Amino acid sequence: MSDEREIRIQRLHELREQGVNPYPNAVERTHTILEIVQHFDELVGPQGSFTLVGRVRLLREMGKAAFAKIEDGTASIQIYFRINDVGEQAYQGIKLLDLGDFIQVSGFLFVTRTGERTLHVKHYRILAKGLRPLPEKYHGLEDKELRQRKRYLDLIANGDEAKQVFITRSRIITAMRHYLDAQGFIEVETPILQPLYGGATARPFVAHHNALDRNLYLRIAVELYLKRLIVGGFERVYEIGRNFRNEGIDRSHNPEFTMMECYQAYADYNEIMHLTEEMIAFIAQEVKGSTRITYQGTEIDLAPPWSRIPLLDAIAEFTGIEVNNYPSKESLAAVMCANGYEADPKFGRGRLIDDLKGEIFRKGIPALRQALFLIDYPLDVSPLAKQHREIPGLVERFQPFIGGLECGNAFTELNDPVDQRARFEDQMRQRAQGDDEAQVLDEDFLEAMEIGMPPTGGLGIGVDRLVMLMTDQESIRDVILFPTLRKTAEEQ
Repeated sequence: MSDEREIRIQRLHELREQGVNPYPNAVERTHTILEIVQHFDELVGPQGSFTLVGRVRLLREMGKAAFAKIEDGTASIQIYFRINDVGEQAYQGIKLLDLGDFIQVSGFLFVTRTGERTLHVKHYRILAKGLRPLPEKYHGLEDKELRQRKRYLDLIANGDEAKQVFITRSRIITAMRHYLDAQGFIEVETPILQPLYGGATARPFVAHHNALDRNLYLRIAVELYLKRLIVGGFERVYEIGRNFRNEGIDRSHNPEFTMMECYQAYADYNEIMHLTEEMIAFIAQEVKGSTRITYQGTEIDLAPPWSRIPLLDAIAEFTGIEVNNYPSKESLAAVMCANGYEADPKFGRGRLIDDLKGEIFRKGIPALRQALFLIDYPLDVSPLAKQHREIPGLVERFQPFIGGLECGNAFTELNDPVDQRARFEDQMRQRAQGDDEAQVLDEDFLEAMEIGMPPTGGLGIGVDRLVMLMTDQESIRDVILFPTLRKTAEEQ
C-alpha cells in the first residue's frame, strides 16, 4: 500500500511539472454514461461529439493505442485512446493515469470489432488524481466490518449491490412520507438538543453548552415535543429524524438511529394499528412491488390485517409462564429463574415481563416471524400509555413485529395530567432504586398536558429496522451508511 501510494504521488508531481492541474475546478459533461448506453444506436457515428466523466476502472495501454473503462454514478463504458487523435504529449500522459482517477473524455461513439460499445476519445483531461489504490472490483470487498467502517470502499468495490441497499432506504423514507402526507399528517421538526430527555426508556448522551453553561441531552425520542404540538392544536403530526441512545451495539441496535413518530388526535391504538399495517404494506408495494417480502429465509406477507396477539397470551403459550399467577416481582422472578430465564433483581415486575417478551422471540418460533402486533402491555413499563379500558394493570399499547424484529411502539396516549404525574413519579422511584433507564419527570410537559390534550394515538417506527426487512439485511449496521463501531485494535 505505501509503495503504491508513493508511486501515485510521484505521478502527481510529474503531472504538475508538465503544467497539468490534477484537480481542476470546472467540469464539462454533455451526457451521463447511462444516457449514452440507453441511446447508443441513435448516437453512434463519427459525426457525434459527447463529453463524459467518470472514474477509471480498467486501463490497458498497447503501444500507440489504449483502452480503458470509466464509470460514473449511472453506468460504465469503454473508451479508446489513439496517439494520432489525442496527440503524442497527451497520450504520454495516459501513462500517468491510475485506476481510480477521475477523467473527462470527449469524442464520438463506435462499436469495436468484438462488438463493444465504445467512445473514441479526441480530448481528455484528468479531474482528480487518486493517491490510494482501489479495492479489487471483481473480487469485491468481503470483510463485513471493513465494509461498514469504510463505506466508501464498499460502495466502490461492491457497486450496485451495496448502493441498492441505500437507494432502497431512501425510497422507503420517501414512501413513508407520501403515505403520511396523503393521510393529512404534517411533517415537523423538534429539538435534537433537549434540556430534559424523555419519551422512551433509555440512557441519554450528555452534551455541555458552553455559552449557557448547562448540560443538554441528545434526544432519545421525539414523543413529548410532538405531543406538545397536539396540545397546541395540530391534529396530525409526524417527524422522521435521528434519535440517540447511550446503549449497547448489536445486530438490531445502533446508538444513533432513525425513527418516524406520528401522533393523531381523536384516535386510539386500534386506529393506529390499522394505520401501521396499511402504511407498511403501502411502503412494501411502492418499494418492492409487492406486499410479500423474504427476510432471512422466511417469506412474509405484509398485507393487512395482521395478527393481534395479547402479550401475556404469547408469553404463556411460548414459555409456559402464566404471568397473572405471579402478582409480585419476586414471585415472577422466581418462576423465571426456575424455567431457565434470567431475572434482574433491580427490575420491576413489568420489566421482567418485557424480558420474557424478548425471550419468546429469541426462540425463532415460525408463527412469530410473520407480521403481527403484540398488544396490551404492563402499566409500569408504559408510563406514557393510557390504561386499558377493560383489563386492570395493563395499558393500550402495541408493538409491531415482522420477521421476529421489533419494529416500533405505539399507544393510546395518556392524556390525564394527574395520572401522568403519578406515572412519572413512579419512574423516578424506579430510578432511585437503580433503574437508570427509567424516565424522568418533565414538568414543562406536564404543564402542557394540564392545558388540555385531546384523546390521541401515537406510533414510533424504527426506520433502520424497516430497511433491514425490505433489503433482507441481518444487521442494522448494513443499512446505516456510517454506523457506530467499536475501536479497532490499532485505535485502542
